[in-house]
Amino acid sequence: MDFIVVIFLVVAIIIFLALFFSFVPIGLWISATASGLRVGLFQLVAMRIRKVVPSRIINPAIKATKAGMEVPLNKLEAHYLAGGNVDRVVNALIAAQRAGIPLDFERACAIDLAGRDVLNAVQMSVNPKVIETPVIAAIAKDGIELRAKARVTVRANIDRLVGGAGEETIIARIGEGIVTTVGSSTSHKDVLENPDLISQTVLNKGLDAGTAFEILSIDIADVDVGRNVGAQLQIDQAEADKRIAQAKAEERRAMAVAQEQENKAEVQGMRARVIEAEAEVPKAIAAAFRDGKLGVMDYYNMQNIISDTRMRDSIAGEGKNS
Repeated sequence: MDFIVVIFLVVAIIIFLALFFSFVPIGLWISATASGLRVGLFQLVAMRIRKVVPSRIINPAIKATKAGMEVPLNKLEAHYLAGGNVDRVVNALIAAQRAGIPLDFERACAIDLAGRDVLNAVQMSVNPKVIETPVIAAIAKDGIELRAKARVTVRANIDRLVGGAGEETIIARIGEGIVTTVGSSTSHKDVLENPDLISQTVLNKGLDAGTAFEILSIDIADVDVGRNVGAQLQIDQAEADKRIAQAKAEERRAMAVAQEQENKAEVQGMRARVIEAEAEVPKAIAAAFRDGKLGVMDYYNMQNIISDTRMRDSIAGEGKNS
């Protein structure tokens, strides 16, 4: 019976110690104390209670202490609870200190919570980044298309990281500058001879205003001649004019055909009226005989005149044919 009690006590002690060491980070407390970081066991337990992973706070604090910086644990914990990356902020502060860049803890936390990579920004301040734009097409005044690609060297501006525009804005503004420079050139040859015209125009515009970067230089990596847009536009315009002329000619032809049909109908109508009138002649002659207005001799004289007229027309027709 005593042996069973002893085994039970041993198991209970083992379970208690396992729970104690899993809840109270003794190893972390020893590491912090050995590094010169003042932190108590109850403070680590309180972090557990507040659902804060102590290692996420203590390890960055140890790095800061070793780097000679004093960062209160409460501020680190507050930044962690706000959803920030404590380790990245501390690394950025250490990098800024070594590079001589003025950066305080509050600003670093603000940059991190704004969604920017504060460590990358510090590194970019020391080692500028090269941004390569896509191929940008622009057309000179002579109608020739130029396709240019630029490389922009930028340095992060720590003071404008919060609220400043990103790389997309820089690329868009540089594209606008390239289009403006090429479009204002009288000939595409001017740009090909002096590509630095683009760089000078873009730099003079102050394109880094309102962005999180500072433009150090703009280099034109490549300029190629594209299509002859002016000639293509003239060809398209000539084709459009030809189609318009064809449409108008077709309209005039249709109107002429309609007019011709109308004239034919009118002539046919006149012939019909003549035939109708000729049909009334015998009736008129008969009526004149009945009324005594026309005699037999008058009728014969009229027939002789008609016969003589037909003979003259026949002779005249034969003369024309010969």
